Amino acid sequence: MSAELTLGAEEELHLIDLESGRLSAKAPRLLPKLPADRFGAELQRTTIETNTPVVRTLDDLRRVIVDLRQELSAAIAPAGVTIAAAGTAPRSEYADFELTSGGRYGRMQEQYRMLVDEQLICGLQVHVGVSDRDLAVQIAQRVAPVLPVLLALSASSPFWNGQDTGYSSFRSIIWQRWPSAGSFGRVSDAAEYDKVLDDLIASGVIADKKMAYFDVRPSSHAPTLELRVCDATPIVDDAVLIAGLFRAAVRKAEKAVESGAEWHPRSEPLHRAAMWQAARGGLTGELLGLGQHPERLPAETAVRQLVSRLRPELEELGDWGTVAELAEDTLARGNSTDRQRTAYAERGELDDVVASVVEDTAGTPSGRTEHPTVTLPSYRVRAGDEAVGPGARPRPAFRDLALFFRDWDAETTIDRCAARDAWTREHEVGFVVDGGVQAFGCDLVPRTISAYEWSQLAAGLSQRARAVELFLRDAYGEQRIVADGAMDAHQFVGANGWDPDASRLPASAVRAPVMGFDLVRNEFGGWRVLEDNVRSPSGVAYGMALRELMDDVVPDAPRPANLRDPASVTGRLRDTLRTNATAVTGNPDPVIALISDGPAAGAWFEHRRLADGAGLRLLADTDLDVRDGHVVVAATGEVLDGLYLRIDRDASALTTERMPDLGARIIDAAEAGRVHLANAPGNALVDDKAMYVNVPDLIWYYLEEKPLLDSVPTYRTSIEGERLSVLDRVGELVTKPVDGEGGRDVLIGPSASAPEVAERRRAIAADPAGWVGQEVVQLSSHPTIGPAGLDPRHVDLRAFVYVTGTGPDDTHLADVALTRVAPEGSMVVNSSRGGGAKDTWILGAPATGSGTTEGDS
Repeated sequence: MSAELTLGAEEELHLIDLESGRLSAKAPRLLPKLPADRFGAELQRTTIETNTPVVRTLDDLRRVIVDLRQELSAAIAPAGVTIAAAGTAPRSEYADFELTSGGRYGRMQEQYRMLVDEQLICGLQVHVGVSDRDLAVQIAQRVAPVLPVLLALSASSPFWNGQDTGYSSFRSIIWQRWPSAGSFGRVSDAAEYDKVLDDLIASGVIADKKMAYFDVRPSSHAPTLELRVCDATPIVDDAVLIAGLFRAAVRKAEKAVESGAEWHPRSEPLHRAAMWQAARGGLTGELLGLGQHPERLPAETAVRQLVSRLRPELEELGDWGTVAELAEDTLARGNSTDRQRTAYAERGELDDVVASVVEDTAGTPSGRTEHPTVTLPSYRVRAGDEAVGPGARPRPAFRDLALFFRDWDAETTIDRCAARDAWTREHEVGFVVDGGVQAFGCDLVPRTISAYEWSQLAAGLSQRARAVELFLRDAYGEQRIVADGAMDAHQFVGANGWDPDASRLPASAVRAPVMGFDLVRNEFGGWRVLEDNVRSPSGVAYGMALRELMDDVVPDAPRPANLRDPASVTGRLRDTLRTNATAVTGNPDPVIALISDGPAAGAWFEHRRLADGAGLRLLADTDLDVRDGHVVVAATGEVLDGLYLRIDRDASALTTERMPDLGARIIDAAEAGRVHLANAPGNALVDDKAMYVNVPDLIWYYLEEKPLLDSVPTYRTSIEGERLSVLDRVGELVTKPVDGEGGRDVLIGPSASAPEVAERRRAIAADPAGWVGQEVVQLSSHPTIGPAGLDPRHVDLRAFVYVTGTGPDDTHLADVALTRVAPEGSMVVNSSRGGGAKDTWILGAPATGSGTTEGDS
């Protein structure tokens, strides 16, 4: 081998104040006490760089990295400082930057300004001995396809300026802004490479050869080839793995150069795209395969593909066993970004993330704990699984449940499922479909939502509910939104769900006291609103029934502390309806009736359960009359002050043989302020899938606030430009009718056949206003239980907000939610499409004193 293939590494390490968890700018005070051959300064005062000696084996590299970390930690501990090996410090903010003194760094700040001021980042540089610079230049170009995988393995910088960026390696996004970052292009030898550097220096854009921040470069200060794309890695063995893979890739490229093997490099734009993709998704998204043209692979597959391709070189170097084991270890535990997000999800505290990174940096080289880890060996882990992480390791909130369900054998599962089915039959839990009762599919593995997540959803959904209520009042009232130019009248007047009778209701009456919102969680853990349900949202009673089922059928499942009680929702519903009825009629003790179509209603189970639990009269249209301008119970003459409408048609359409114009008279009574209509006529306007696109704008307009929850990117085919895009991309999008319910006519493009895609194109072209297209969101998944054990299924969440006004204190997120579960191989969760549901365990905040939060049990 003409290349020496020795190893070395430089680690940039954040200095963290032990008391505050923030960056500490004490490097200039600490470095004079440290050996200059092993520790050095960086651009920012909050970082110290370590430099390993030259070694030949991965074991030696691991040893010297650990030794340097321990030496540095011991030296700085008396100053109240520790180290964190991560691309970004989780609690770093722009104001934390302090420049290291010196003419070179001062010049850089003067020239690059904010680019320097935001360099609160740390990387890992790996050196492989290649003293022949002509050979080094050739190898540097040939190893480019492996760099995205190495970046994904190292990713440790999801947090920046106090927030989750959505990236796995945001450090690399910041780094790529340097004018000399990335590839140095096609050159034939070292002389041509040096000419590139000379031209860059002559341009005045960089000052010297040290500022050639290429992805891979012949080192400016050592006879090595230097890898510069990676984040600093908290766990030492991740750095060792990257070094082993990079050295093997160098050796493979060296052999190719020596043999004169033909080389077909990727285009520069594709290489940049592959690096961006790795920075975005890390090990949870997709990466490109190693070929000249793109082959999208799950990250886990791409890692194993690289290890396999490099096996001959790894064996030659004596590294095969070590690298193969380390790769599987990293895939099992996830990269640092995965672990940081898991730590944050528990309480939403960046301090927890800092503690996790510091612990990993100081911990065992392998990142393994002394205690054996619970795993679910047969579980099919998916990216974005809420309960089970890389390596089939249960996430903290699911760990006790994983142990519990792992002990179920097939016989136990069959017995419990039989008891579940008997329970649902006994309690008549189901849906009415075509006159018959459809069984309600219930999974026995509960889903847990942390107190932090629930507080975030409460803020975002309350904001959304207020904006929707304000829009309904305005749309059927003064239409200020039109006068101010924020919307055109034709966007909602006469649209699907529009009801002119709604304009007759009192201006201050709450129109949508019960709202339902369907949410999905993507593979990165972020929540998005998928649909708004305002006309007549259902699911509350089913959520309550699921908890009762779990208490009866699986009473031995370990319950977490501060578990909220879904039964509290009936009291909240009663108070909401009574408050709104009193506001309209003035009666301090109002009588409320739930209006249903009776046993033929699809959600008859829910109607009965809610009426009984909230103390409502349960009536059909035939039970109503209007006398002296008041809505009354026909049989008794009792005056009704509020009608909770749970019917599948507008109130104005109500009719009986005794009173053919019943609906019109009810609207008259509502207009006169003699009855409050809960979930009023015209609310279906917001259920329209095309109107969904406007909700973020409604939040900005009515509340002057930034939306706290994202929506799914949606295209209105009624607009020509968007329609043409949707028609071109039907096979990539989800398309659905604007008035669809229950998953009806939803087409998921990537799963559809060519004839289905062609038919959907024809339908959209024939009725452009009747459809929308949405980007596919890869729904999160959650374990379900069956005779074969635990298996993942896609899930969504329906949450319910109760509304008594438009102020910040007038909305309340119910302590119950309905988790809907898609059948195997599907992302459609609706029961009409074979979906089921599971209990949702919502955690309340830990008690800080005597008493409990409302809804906690």
